[in-house]
Amino acid sequence: MWSTIWPVLISCLLLISLNALGEESGYCSTLTEHTKDLSNNNLTRIPSHLSNSIEYFDVSHNNIASIVHGDLSGLTHLCFLKVTHCGLQYISLDAFSSNSEMKILNISYNQLTVIPNLHLPQLRMLDLSSNPYPSYALPGSFGNLSYLSILAIGSKDASSVNVDDFVPLQNISLKKLIFGDGTELQNYENGSFSQLKSLWGVVLKVTFCQHFDIFSNMIMDFDQTQTKKIQLVKLFPDQCTIRTDPFMAFKDLRVLSNLSIVDTWINSSVMVKLFKNIWKSSFEETVFLNITYNEDTPDGFQLPKQNHTTNLRAFVLDGVHHHQYHYPTFNVSMELVNKLTYLKFSGTGMNILPCNLISAIKSLQLLDLSDNLLDESGFWWFGCSSHKVFPALRKLSLSHNRFNDLAEIAKNVNDMKFLESLDLSFNSISIDKPCFWPPHLIELSLSHNNLGNDIFRYLSPYFQKIDLSKTGISVIPLNISSLFPRLTYLYLSFNSIQVIPVDLRALMLLSLHIDQNAVTFISQKSMEGFPKLRTLKAGYNPFSCDCDSFWFLTAFNKSLLSDWPQDYTCSTPPSFSGMRFEMYEHAWLSCQPGLQAAVVLLVLFVVGTALAITVYSCDGIWYTKMLWVWMRMKRRGYKRADRLLNATFRYHAFISYSQHDSVWVGSQLVPELERSGLSLCVHERDFEPGMWIVDNIIHCVEDSYKSLFILSKHFVQSEWCNYELFFAQHRAISVNDDSLVFVLLEPIPPDSLPKKFLKLRTLLRRKTYLEWPADERKQRVFWCNLKAILQTVDQSKILKDVATDIAEMCPLVPVKE
Repeated sequence: MWSTIWPVLISCLLLISLNALGEESGYCSTLTEHTKDLSNNNLTRIPSHLSNSIEYFDVSHNNIASIVHGDLSGLTHLCFLKVTHCGLQYISLDAFSSNSEMKILNISYNQLTVIPNLHLPQLRMLDLSSNPYPSYALPGSFGNLSYLSILAIGSKDASSVNVDDFVPLQNISLKKLIFGDGTELQNYENGSFSQLKSLWGVVLKVTFCQHFDIFSNMIMDFDQTQTKKIQLVKLFPDQCTIRTDPFMAFKDLRVLSNLSIVDTWINSSVMVKLFKNIWKSSFEETVFLNITYNEDTPDGFQLPKQNHTTNLRAFVLDGVHHHQYHYPTFNVSMELVNKLTYLKFSGTGMNILPCNLISAIKSLQLLDLSDNLLDESGFWWFGCSSHKVFPALRKLSLSHNRFNDLAEIAKNVNDMKFLESLDLSFNSISIDKPCFWPPHLIELSLSHNNLGNDIFRYLSPYFQKIDLSKTGISVIPLNISSLFPRLTYLYLSFNSIQVIPVDLRALMLLSLHIDQNAVTFISQKSMEGFPKLRTLKAGYNPFSCDCDSFWFLTAFNKSLLSDWPQDYTCSTPPSFSGMRFEMYEHAWLSCQPGLQAAVVLLVLFVVGTALAITVYSCDGIWYTKMLWVWMRMKRRGYKRADRLLNATFRYHAFISYSQHDSVWVGSQLVPELERSGLSLCVHERDFEPGMWIVDNIIHCVEDSYKSLFILSKHFVQSEWCNYELFFAQHRAISVNDDSLVFVLLEPIPPDSLPKKFLKLRTLLRRKTYLEWPADERKQRVFWCNLKAILQTVDQSKILKDVATDIAEMCPLVPVKE
């Protein structure tokens, strides 16, 4: 178990140390694509042909006896290497010659009999513990590990420490030392550790039962460095008889301020000796973690009043094992604890609040009673006044207990006049009555209680920090700003929230945790409701890799995300499931409808402009009008097809001419033809008033046996003449007859015809036309020919044939509506 936890533990210690120094904590990439785990694979050597992109490499729990040059030569970007529990016996001098970027190396729990020479200029953390080297003497190459910050070293076969052992680290800014392997030292040379001047934290894993002088010398050496914190792991072996005072050196300490005793068996007699010296020392905080306590004195723990002041301000008791059949006895002078500001009794089995003890600590500001058996009746029992017991308390932790009535808790904390923070996580809280919270309480944690969406109605508007992680919430209320106007921190992790509402407003919110929910995307509008947001944690949600996430991927400030990018992956669509969010390649244009519309409009405008220019230059407008009119004729022609068989024509000819030629038409053409009995349709005389001009033209053409066109230079320039020619020609084609008659009033050069009259040029080449002669004798011939064309022998028969042809071939003549 410890072999599994150890690398993580070391990494956490490293991060803590670096954060304390204000340095960068992100040493090595944890991205899946840069990680390779080959642990428990029965390997006998490190495989070759590994990806050069690997930064995190784990080959633990294999059978790799050696690492030599070439084994890791392909991993030039290697940052983290873990080779534990492999039976490793040998590391060559040039084994890591290609791994100059390595920052973390863990080769603990192996069979190294010699501390290896390491040439790793970027190394920050090194774990050499649990190897059988007989000496702690470090190679000279350690003097070049300029960035080494944490060193773990320990061997069961090394029983002494000499001054020369750590000389290579004299000029290295080592911050944390983890020393020992759970065995007792036989010899320690004074000054061995005092040369590590930059130390600020020590974990001492050395057992003492006889050589307490060594313990005292080591403690005094650490006090001569910058070490503030020292942790003593398994300080005494089980069943060790201690007759002397092993802690006498404590009273002479000047720098050490934090003492932790971990995983240690300790008797009441030894505990008394310990505290007598702690109260005289420079220690400000004392921590007991996972200890086994045994009373070997008839009166238990007795500590009378001391004739001196104490520096102790914090006391932590976290995890106590007591195997005797009665509660331990503690008799302590209250004057020795009345200056404590932080007190923690956790994992002690407490089911009733020790009012007499706590009430004596008037300066107590932080009280942690987590992981006990307390409930409302055991904490607020009769005769234990909260006002008297907690006169200065600001933070109270009651997590991992048995509290259940939120309304009762809210009522009782009103007596704690200075309480600002309350932790009720991991209880069995229920809500069924209104809660009346004191205005001075501004922080509340109810995480890991099954509360549901209604919990927001039972909270105080004065709350600034609320933790509702894993409370069964599925919806964030839209009126959260009015419910909690001062809210700055909101933690909603591990719930069932599917969306951050776009109308949500929390104007003072600085930090929002919504990770481990059911959120599929984060929109720009939803984030606009948090103008002061500085931290967002939203990882491990089933994100949809589509346009809904486009803004979040491209525009959202990722520096606000405390868990980016490692905790963000695609969930949908299935083709992208499991892909890291930052690797998703989105279609930039397809996710911007506004830009798409602009591009489409631009393209349409360009195409439309080009088309308009083309149509205009090719008289497309005119042709379009003709097409539309032709379609109308087609539709109307179908309606009147059955009526054309009995139709008769009103006119022998429809005369089409330009207005400029109206004098000749009115003075010569019309009188001459009408004197011969011909019926003519002249637009100035016979067009029906009020009817559309085009409809008049169509009706006249259809009601006339012939269409007579007076051609001149003015004719080919007339828009209406062009219409008349078009309809007449269309009728002639439809009925397959020769109804078009052309009179050339004056010569027209073919190249002078406009493009819209190109058909006329073809007609003049194909059909015979009459030319108006200037000679008066020739004019008589002209009139005879023209009258012959327009006159018929049997008009009724011809008109009948024409009507039949129209009905059968192309019924286009519209019905008068």
